Amino acid sequence: MAEDDNIVVATAERIFADLADPQAITHSKDASWRAPLWQALSEAGLTLSWVPDDCNGSGASLADGFAVLNAAGRVGLSVPLAETMLAGWLLSQAGIAAPPDAMTIAPALPKDRVVLNEDGTLSGVSRGIPFASEVRHIAVAANGANGPVIALVNMADCRITPGLNIASDASDTVTFDNVRPVVIKPAPHGLDVTTLLLMGGVARSLQIAGTLESMLEISVGYANERVAFEKKIAKFQAVQHNLAKLAGEAAAALAAASSAADAIANAARFDDAVFLEAVSAKIRCAEAAEKGAAIAHQVHGAIGFTSEHVLHRYTMRALAWRDDFGNESYWAVELGKRVATRGADQLWPLVASR
Repeated sequence: MAEDDNIVVATAERIFADLADPQAITHSKDASWRAPLWQALSEAGLTLSWVPDDCNGSGASLADGFAVLNAAGRVGLSVPLAETMLAGWLLSQAGIAAPPDAMTIAPALPKDRVVLNEDGTLSGVSRGIPFASEVRHIAVAANGANGPVIALVNMADCRITPGLNIASDASDTVTFDNVRPVVIKPAPHGLDVTTLLLMGGVARSLQIAGTLESMLEISVGYANERVAFEKKIAKFQAVQHNLAKLAGEAAAALAAASSAADAIANAARFDDAVFLEAVSAKIRCAEAAEKGAAIAHQVHGAIGFTSEHVLHRYTMRALAWRDDFGNESYWAVELGKRVATRGADQLWPLVASR
């Protein structure tokens, strides 16, 4: 999605190249790389890309922000950039100023709900919250008696049960036990938990597409270097076939994710057309992550599974991101329900209009 003349994306790519080199991070013995990387991202205004100026953000377009996330996927980024961008976007929808530090969002799974009590406090349990144990604030989409609300909450006021996803990134359970928000406002008409999940799903789709691009590049490079039976393995037809399939999965994921991002960026509201694009992207990218990771590891053989090899940085995150904001099984069912509700006669016009 990145374009050479896009200053926002170009800035992100320069920061990633200087401070988030996957090989250097893979071989680092501690997390000392995180602080300078986050400082650079924050100073460049990338962490609050989707927050307007009057809410303490940089006011970048949705399209620019989505392109940044795709670039972040290409380096297998493991800091809460996507989560902070989504949290800032959610808060700005209700006119809530975003804090300058890292944030995350809740809920991150479709079956979890946070409710607004009569006394103005929040209650509920949200599982699989990315980086909850590493940030100071969480933006919450909650259900109130009078409709959806958006709240900014201090993470210190919540109970956190630490957890890890398969990429060893923080994926925690957050319990809201009568927590009083820093700020809480009614959500604008049409914005609810499903809207947040769709935004998060498209963000993850773009990140997955980015990882697949890198998986393909790494696998092709390795196949052209690795020698077996006195010739490079890229010369074997079976390997060529697998690399072609990996290229197909990467291309399909990027096309689906880019189409969904464009739909959201150009839509006035989250209607059925946006729902179709966003859900289709999450389903297709999740499938591509599974197939692509398997092919990449098959090409590399045993070496790709070692912690010292950079490949697992991409494959493990792509597989972990499949489950965030609803996995493909959940969204496939929801898409089927939406199609059935519209009726058979309305399916083709909706699909053909995209």
